[in-house]
Amino acid sequence: MNEIKYEIAALISEAVKKRFHAEMSAETLEGYLEVPPEKNMGDYAFPCFRLSRELKLAPPQIAGELSKTINSISTYTMPKNIMDSDVEINHKFNNSKFIIAKQMGGYLNMDLNRAQVAHRTIGAVLEGNYGASDIGSGKTVCIDYSSINIAKRFHIGHLSTTMIGHSLKRIYDYLGYQTVGINHLGDWGTQFGKLISAYKRWGTREEVEKEGVEALTRLYVRFHEESAKEVDEQGTHTLEDEGRMYFKAIEDGNQEALDIFNWFKAVTLRDCEKTYNMLGVSFDSYNGEAFYNDKMQPVIDALKEKGLLSVSEGASVVDLEAEGMPPCLILKKDGATLYATRDLAAAMYRADTYHFDKCLYVVAYQQDLHFRQVFEVLKKMGFSWAENMVHVSFGMVSYEGQTLSTRKGHIVYLDDLLKQAQEKALKIIEEKSPDLADKPTVARQVGVGAVIYTVLQNNRIKDIDFWWNRALNFDGESGPYVQYTHARCCSVLRKAEAADIDAEPDYASLADDAAGELVALLSRFPETVYDAAAKYEPSMVTRAVTDIAQAYNRFYYDNRILDDNPAVRAARVLLTRATRDVLKQGMYLIGMEAPEAM
Repeated sequence: MNEIKYEIAALISEAVKKRFHAEMSAETLEGYLEVPPEKNMGDYAFPCFRLSRELKLAPPQIAGELSKTINSISTYTMPKNIMDSDVEINHKFNNSKFIIAKQMGGYLNMDLNRAQVAHRTIGAVLEGNYGASDIGSGKTVCIDYSSINIAKRFHIGHLSTTMIGHSLKRIYDYLGYQTVGINHLGDWGTQFGKLISAYKRWGTREEVEKEGVEALTRLYVRFHEESAKEVDEQGTHTLEDEGRMYFKAIEDGNQEALDIFNWFKAVTLRDCEKTYNMLGVSFDSYNGEAFYNDKMQPVIDALKEKGLLSVSEGASVVDLEAEGMPPCLILKKDGATLYATRDLAAAMYRADTYHFDKCLYVVAYQQDLHFRQVFEVLKKMGFSWAENMVHVSFGMVSYEGQTLSTRKGHIVYLDDLLKQAQEKALKIIEEKSPDLADKPTVARQVGVGAVIYTVLQNNRIKDIDFWWNRALNFDGESGPYVQYTHARCCSVLRKAEAADIDAEPDYASLADDAAGELVALLSRFPETVYDAAAKYEPSMVTRAVTDIAQAYNRFYYDNRILDDNPAVRAARVLLTRATRDVLKQGMYLIGMEAPEAM
C-alpha cells in the first residue's frame, strides 16, 4: 500500500462528504488516482468524471469545488485504513501545506510538499521491510513453474517459466501469503521405456553417473537412430515395441523398470539442481506427471457420475462447444490418459492438499487453450476453487536473432548460458575494475543477474531476443546497470561513515527536481509490488528498480551528496541509504543479487 496515495484518497473522500454530502470510500477513490504524464501537472491526479454521474455535475465543476474544499482543510481524521487504525494527519509542514489541490479541466490535480514526502518516505524505508505486507496472511498461493523434462538438459526455453514463477513466489511471500512452489516434472510417457531399452542395450551405470543427463540424451538419440535401421520383415520397428514394453513395465510397477526410471529422475534433478542453485531457485514440491498416475481414475469416475463424459470418434471427451472451445480430450480410443487428465488430477490434489486461494500455472502462451479447457472442465465439475486458477502465460525466447529449435539443433542450454554470462562479466570487470576484491563472486552475481534481468525486463507476454551486448551493458537499461547503481550507493555510504551525518536532516534540501523524482519513485514502490502480484507481472518490479536507479544517478550528478552543510549532507545520505535498500529489495524480488562493490 502507498500510504501517501491513500492519504490523498482519504482527503478527497472527506472533501466530497463536506462539499457534496456524498459518501465515497477512500479505498475506491485510491484506485482512481493517477500519476500525471507531465511533471508540471502535479504528483497525482483524480479524474472527476468518476464522480460525475453520482453527483450529477460536470467534471470541471467537481474538480473546481473539490480543489477549494481541500485547500481549506488543515487537518482531518483519516478513515480507517487497512491497518485498522484511526490516524490524525496534519497537513502542515514547516508552515506549508502537505497537499495543494488545483483544477486542470476535469481533473483534480495535487502537488505534494516535497520535503514532507521525503521525510515520510525515507523514514518508512529505513524502518525495514519496505513494501512488505500481511495482506496475504492466512491465504495460500500455489505456483506451478519451470516443469523440466526428465532425461533432458535444462535449456534457455525453460528460463522464462523458471524466473517468472520464482519472482512471483518471492513477491507473494513478501506480501504475507503462504506459497507453494511446484515443479511439475515431465516424467511420464513412452520415451522413458525407450530410454530404459537404450540403457540396457548400450549404456553403463558408470557412464550415466559420470556424465549425467548428457549420457541419457545420447542414449535416447541412439535409440531413434537404431530404431530407424532395425526393422523386421513385416516392417515393424522392433526397438519401438521394446520401448513400449518397458514403459508398460513402469506402468505395471515392475521393480527393475521402476528402479531404473527413478534413477534417471534422480540423475536429472541432480544436474538441474546445479542450474537452480546458480539462479537461486528452489521448490517445495517436485510432484510431476508420474505422481498422478494413480490419481486419474477418480477424475474419470467423477466426470462419468456428473454426466460430463461423452464419446467422440472413439475417444472420451468433455464437450465445451457452448463455451466456444473444442472438446477436452480425457481418454484416447485405447483408454490411455492425456495431459488434460493429469492436470485435472493435479488440480484436485492441490486443492485438497493445500486448500489454495489461488493456483498459478506459469506456462508459455501456446498452452492457453489447454488451460482454458482444463479450468472450464473443473468448473463444470462444480469446484468453486476453479475460479481461482490462472494461466500466467509468457512469450518465446530467441537467441541473438535465431529462433530456438531442438529438431534443427538451434538450442542453448541454460547451464552453458549462465557459465558464459559469468565469463563475459568477469572479463568486463577485470577491464573496468582491476583492483576489485573477489572478482569471481561479483562476476557470478553480475552475469547471472544480467540473464535474469533480461527475462524479466519487459511484459511477460512479449517475446525475448537475448543479445549479450544488451544483457551485459553497464550503461543502459540492464541488470548490471541496476547492480552498479546499488554498488554506487554502497560506496557513497562507506565514504559517509567518516562524515558527520548525526545532524538533523534538512529535508527541504531534497526539494529539487532530481531528488523529488527519486523520492516519488521510492514512495510508489510498495504499490508496485502489490500491482505486480495482482497482475502476475514481475516486470513491474524490474521497471521500478530501473527507474529508481536512473533517478538516483541523476540525483547523484546534480547534487553533492557529502555536502559541507551537515544538515544537507545528512538528508542526502539518508536518501542514498533509502535508495540502496529499495534497490536491494527490488532486485531480491526478481531474483537478482546486489553486489556492494563493482
